[in-house]
Amino acid sequence: MAITTHLKPKTGTRYLPIYLESLRIDTVLNFDLFIKISNQMILYRSADLPFTVKTLSKLIGNNVGRLYVNDEAKDKYQKYIEDNLSTILVDKEIKPEKKAAILYDTSKSLMKDVLDNPTYGNNIKRSKGLVANTVGYILRGQETFHNLLKISSFDYYTYSHSVNVCTFAIALAQQIGRHDEQYLYDLGIGALLHDIGKSKISERIINKRTALSPLEFELMKKHPNWGVEILSKTDMIEAASYYSVLQHHERGQGSGYPNGLKLNEMHEFSKIVAIVDSFDAMTTDRVYQRAVDTFPALKTMYSAKGDYDNDLLSAFTELMGPSGLLNI
Repeated sequence: MAITTHLKPKTGTRYLPIYLESLRIDTVLNFDLFIKISNQMILYRSADLPFTVKTLSKLIGNNVGRLYVNDEAKDKYQKYIEDNLSTILVDKEIKPEKKAAILYDTSKSLMKDVLDNPTYGNNIKRSKGLVANTVGYILRGQETFHNLLKISSFDYYTYSHSVNVCTFAIALAQQIGRHDEQYLYDLGIGALLHDIGKSKISERIINKRTALSPLEFELMKKHPNWGVEILSKTDMIEAASYYSVLQHHERGQGSGYPNGLKLNEMHEFSKIVAIVDSFDAMTTDRVYQRAVDTFPALKTMYSAKGDYDNDLLSAFTELMGPSGLLNI
């Protein structure tokens, strides 16, 4: 079907831009595709038609790099991408930065669904598939991590923060020589879902622009335990993955929560996630504080002597910049 200019979308409809590279040749799309012409959305290709080489060639020939799906089809497109993500990430025809963008956008959309409905088993199943793809992608080399880093969101939302923490955690584990896929997978699942307990806390508290009251902070401190509760009900993740959820706010001097653990009482997963969670929280814009750069964030973490594992923090420093960037 060619461009169908006589069929215009309903007014008031919202559209999601998608990468042309995310569409697989000879797959049948169960959602409509739109293009933007003179600031108007025009139906380009109807649902239930195969996406062919000829279709792709025409779009490339007309310099079309972005297509759109309407809001009603967003879930269908998300499922399509998740089903095809493994082939997208190994496709040599797709530029590395586009692969990173597709993986990152897919991850954020998935985490929105997880936080909206955290006890829905299929959402946890989808998370496991996503982490498996992320592990495979990052294991292909440090360049893949840096491509993800370049397009990471610098605005703090729980869903984007969760994706950043998962990415950082897997990359840091690889940096210290942990290349076993099961290890990285179990770590990645816990890292991605580490804040799932915040789904039980009101947006008013999470997005509060001023300091939390003592009562609000006590409520916030419950989210690690709530996260474990939520995931236990699904009974779908490995036991080791729970450490990242329960212990990511523990600090080596015993000043953290919920259990005031010392560094030698924390699981290695938790030590990794504690570092990357703190770093991402400091280096993204939040409603009550501006982001700081990489160097000041790491310097603050080094100054909190004993709170973080020194070997892991040094490895993270190497991961985040050129050798010798920091001499602390």
